[in-house]
Amino acid sequence: MVVWCPDWSVVAALEEADRSLRSPAAVLSANVVEVCNGPARAEGVRRGQRRRDAQARCPDLLLLPANPDRDARSFEPVLAVVEDLRPGVAALRPGLLAVRAPGSWYGSETAAAATTCQALVETGVWDVRVGIADDLFTAEQAARTAEVQSWTVVPDGGSPSFLRGLPVHVLQDDGPRGRELVGLLQRLGLLTLGDLADLPGDAVEQRLGAYGATVRRRARGEDPALFAARTPPPELEAEVPFEPPLDSVEAITFSVRTTAERFVSRLAHHQLVATGVRVEAESDGVVCSSRTWLHPRHFGARDLVDRVHWQLQSAGSTSGAGGSLRARKGTGEVRAPIDRVRFVPELVEPAAAHGEALWGSASDDLVERGVARVQGMVGFDAVRRPVLQGGRSPSARQALVPWGERAVDLRPLDRPWPGRVPGPAPVRVFSPPRPAEVVDDAGREVRVTDRGVVTGELRHFRAVGQDLPWQPVTAWAGPWPTDEGWWSGGAGPTARFQVVGADGRAWLLVRAPDGWALEAGYD
Repeated sequence: MVVWCPDWSVVAALEEADRSLRSPAAVLSANVVEVCNGPARAEGVRRGQRRRDAQARCPDLLLLPANPDRDARSFEPVLAVVEDLRPGVAALRPGLLAVRAPGSWYGSETAAAATTCQALVETGVWDVRVGIADDLFTAEQAARTAEVQSWTVVPDGGSPSFLRGLPVHVLQDDGPRGRELVGLLQRLGLLTLGDLADLPGDAVEQRLGAYGATVRRRARGEDPALFAARTPPPELEAEVPFEPPLDSVEAITFSVRTTAERFVSRLAHHQLVATGVRVEAESDGVVCSSRTWLHPRHFGARDLVDRVHWQLQSAGSTSGAGGSLRARKGTGEVRAPIDRVRFVPELVEPAAAHGEALWGSASDDLVERGVARVQGMVGFDAVRRPVLQGGRSPSARQALVPWGERAVDLRPLDRPWPGRVPGPAPVRVFSPPRPAEVVDDAGREVRVTDRGVVTGELRHFRAVGQDLPWQPVTAWAGPWPTDEGWWSGGAGPTARFQVVGADGRAWLLVRAPDGWALEAGYD
C-alpha cells in the first residue's frame, strides 16, 4: 500500500511561512520549479520551468525555497499516523510512503485504505490518496490515479493490465533520468507503458541500458523493488498510576521503586543509560510537578527513587498548570494527591561509554605491578594483549603482543583490504574455525565457483560435530571472495558469508576449497 500526499514540499513550505494552502506557490531549486501546487498548475506553471517563465505564467506565484529537511520533518507526523495502523512504514520521499497492505487486519484492502484516509484527514492532511497493488511501482501509480481522500485497489495479478494504458510521462517522477527517458520514448513513438512493455527485453537493454530494462520490467508489472521499513523508536518512558491517588511522600516513593527498576532495565535492554531524566507527577490528570534531573554518570533505580523523594518534598515544586505541590512541613504529605508518576529520559547515551574499563577502577600502576608478577610466574611471552591490525578475516585482524612489548611488524589498518567483511566486527572468533555444512532448498551443498558465483541460495546450515540440528537461514549476505597466499601454497580461494539463523543469531561462515567452516559469531 502506497500513501501519496501530493505537492508535499509546497504544503510544508506554505505551513512554515503561515500562508494559505490555496495560494499559487512553487518550490524552486537552482531557479527551476521543483514542485508546484494545484492553483499554480491551473495558471500554467509546470515542474521544470525556469523562474521567470513560471512568473510570466502566474504573476502572483509565491516562490518558496527548497528545504529537504523541512519536508522530511513535516512528513514525520504522517508516518507516525500510518505506523499506528500498520507497523513497518517506509518513507520513500517526503509526501510518499509505502507499507505492507494491512487488508487482513481490516477485513479487506478497501477497508484498510478507507481507515488510513480517515486517520490522516482527522490529523489535518486533506489531500491524501492511497494505492494498493502487487508491486511497489503499480501501487504508486494507483495512488496517483486516485481522487482526493480516495483510493485505487488493483486486484491480484492485475498490475500489467492496469499499467498498459498509462502514459509514459508518469516516469518523470523518477528524477532527471526519468525525464530524459520519457523524452526519448516519446521521440521513438512509444506513448504508453504498454508500448514499452511489448518491446523485446534484449532490444530495450541494448538501446536504453540497464535503467531502461528496469523501467520495462516495471511497465510489465514485474518490479522486484522492495522497501526497507523503518524500525519504530523504542518506548523508553515509564510511568506508574496510583488508584486511589496517594498524598504521602513516603508512600509515593515506596511505590515507584519497581517502576524505576523497569525504567533502568528497559534502557539497559537497548544498551543505553540515562544521564538526564524528567520526573513528572500528575494530579487529576494534570502535570503538577515536573523537573529535569541530571546525573554526573548515569541514573540507577535508587537514584531515581531519591529524585522523586526530593522533588515531592521540595518546597518550590511548581506545577505546569500554575498550581503548586508543596509538602506539608513535618507531615510528609503533599497538598494535591498524586495519581501518576512518570520517568521521561531527556538525555540518553550508549552504555558502553559509561562502562568500567577492563581493570575496573584500579590504577595503571597497580595493573602494571600485577601483570609483572604474573609474567614472573608464567613467563614473559605467556601474558599477551590483543592488538588490532589490517587483514581480511576476523582472525587475521587480531594480533597478540607480549605485555609491555611494543607492537611491531603489524599489517597497516589504512589499506583497503579488498574482500574484507564489513562491520560490525563479530563478538567471538573461533580458533580454529568449526567445520560446518550449508545446503540449498534441494539439500545440495552450496558451493562458490572460481569466479565467485554462488551455486544456490543458502537455506540451511549447521556446525558439524557439535550435535546441533539444522537451522533455517532467514537472511544472508555475501560472498566476499579472497584468494590469499596463492603464490606460496596458501589456503586458496575462499568466500565469506554473513548468515542469520532462525533464532536471530548471526554468524560468519567461510567457504574454502576443503568445505564450509564457522569462523565467527555476532551474538
